[in-house]
Amino acid sequence: MRGFILGIIVTLVAIGGGGYAAAVNGYLPANADSAPSGLETSVAHKALHASITKADAGLTDPVTMNDASLSAGVKLYAQNCAVCHGAADGKPSKLAQGFYIESPQLAKDGVTDDPEAMTYWKITHGIRYTAMPAFATTLSDEERWQIAQFVAHMDKLPPGVANEWKAVPSAATGDAAPRNASSPS
Repeated sequence: MRGFILGIIVTLVAIGGGGYAAAVNGYLPANADSAPSGLETSVAHKALHASITKADAGLTDPVTMNDASLSAGVKLYAQNCAVCHGAADGKPSKLAQGFYIESPQLAKDGVTDDPEAMTYWKITHGIRYTAMPAFATTLSDEERWQIAQFVAHMDKLPPGVANEWKAVPSAATGDAAPRNASSPS
């Protein structure tokens, strides 16, 4: 039995050592115009999800959700997020089309099943080794929560806010400012 366990340990060490040697000697692709391997994608997604789930534990949204906060979230999203994550049409901008790690087009790919705290954490801290920046120094805590609320509810917005969301120009046009979007009375 000891020989079997030792064999497993030696095999795992050899695989890890081989992977490390391949990485540091330039045998893993670094170019942004080739698809990542299935293993790379799987490990990255699992590690990211586990890390964020651990980090966002205990975060609760202090902003009361109403038409005004959702409307503010739409406007903030249009100004800060649409260029990478698209508008209501779900089309990627030219910038987003060039990302190695595709940024989700939120109206198409959907993240409404993500907890608000997870989205808030991503907005606040960004995601390492992706194009997702940290907004902790450029957006207030309340603004980050408003965007998280909007993203979590973008598929079931009140009519007035839904109209504002639909009025955000396609990110594919390069114009990320809302047109004809006004706050509900």
